[in-house]
Amino acid sequence: MIRAILLAAGKGTRMKSAHPKVLHELCGRAMLWYVLQALRRAGIGEILVVTNSQLQERIAEFGVAGVVQTEQRGTGDAVKIALGAMPPHPSACVVVAYADMPLVDEDAYAAVMAALDDSAAMSLLTVNLPLPSNFGRIVRGGDDVARIVEARDASPSELQIDEMNAGIYAFRESELRDAVTHLRADNAQNEYYLTDVVRHFVTRGKRVRPVRSDSPLDALGINDRTELARARREMNARLCDRYMRDGVTIVDPATTYLEPELSIGRDSIIYPNTVISRLSEIGEACTIGPNARLSNAKLGNGVIVRESVVTDATIGAGTAIGPYAHLRGDSVLGDDVRVGNFVEIKKSELADGVKAAHLSYLGDAVIGSETNVGAGTITCNFDGREKHATIIGRDVSIGSNTSLVAPVVVGDGALTGAGSVVTRDVAPGERVAGNPAKPLPKN
Repeated sequence: MIRAILLAAGKGTRMKSAHPKVLHELCGRAMLWYVLQALRRAGIGEILVVTNSQLQERIAEFGVAGVVQTEQRGTGDAVKIALGAMPPHPSACVVVAYADMPLVDEDAYAAVMAALDDSAAMSLLTVNLPLPSNFGRIVRGGDDVARIVEARDASPSELQIDEMNAGIYAFRESELRDAVTHLRADNAQNEYYLTDVVRHFVTRGKRVRPVRSDSPLDALGINDRTELARARREMNARLCDRYMRDGVTIVDPATTYLEPELSIGRDSIIYPNTVISRLSEIGEACTIGPNARLSNAKLGNGVIVRESVVTDATIGAGTAIGPYAHLRGDSVLGDDVRVGNFVEIKKSELADGVKAAHLSYLGDAVIGSETNVGAGTITCNFDGREKHATIIGRDVSIGSNTSLVAPVVVGDGALTGAGSVVTRDVAPGERVAGNPAKPLPKN
């Protein structure tokens, strides 16, 4: 059995924020989310988070349990509190990690767990970092760890050691439960250091095995917003790299901003200054950007979105959006639709082949196939108290600067003249014009 204790009770004062540190986001997810995902991918099913009172109110959102460390008395105290809240499983392996290290992937956790063989009581991740450094130093005894010395307690010679403690550990649960009872707060901070269990094990002849990481980023904990920005850049680069290796062209990864859990089809091209977020799904051979923002957008194959905003919308294959269009409010567009510059579509359905090329607002509308919406058209959907629907049929021609005062229905094959104000239903095939719009004489 493998369990994890995740340390997240720190106040994060250097963030200078009213929010818990581990809930600050990079690439659209809280740093805590990334750590939990990596632990789960490493095969750890039971995770207990040590929280403060503020974070405890939010912890259920992440599908894990939490236990509060009411006083900040160090990492050793936090682990002791967590163990007190967990039913004992003497044969289990316990991984201890920090919730502010979102760049650590599942391979690092798996490596630490794999190093905990029958001969060891503990294993830990180490990394070589440039000096000077505030990280705890790894003092070796042969191939094993003899002790970890915190930088503030280190001697001048120990401060010259460049192998550092990354802060990821694995223990035999029975050994850990015993070791935390022997911790003492006789250090510069008057705290209980979890790292002191190393000395406890070594003095009793038990092995502590190091696992050296090749990546300095495995030791990057986020303490302030500068480090958060650095981690965000690295995470975004990883996401871009992943999608590019899956067959997506990203013209400039440095100015393309992605999130986890996206779906982007092969042969799609993403141009600079594009943001894609909130579980968006993009089909194959799409063209996105430049200067586009997609959030919870579902795009079919061959869709083009240029210099536009698409939020909470579904777009059919072959449709072209932009430049400078705005789709929102659960709008649904069919195949081969054309939405041009300065068109806003809100909570509307546009069937296959609809064209709204210029300067229009379509809100709470349902528009039939092959209808053409002229420049300057507005669906006047709000009467001051309620929103109302506009229904437009198939093969309709809506003239430029038409105002459709909802609720109103325009039948199949109808036409409105330029500048019309439509306040009443228009019959199929009827031609209307004027303010208010009236039927035109039949030839």
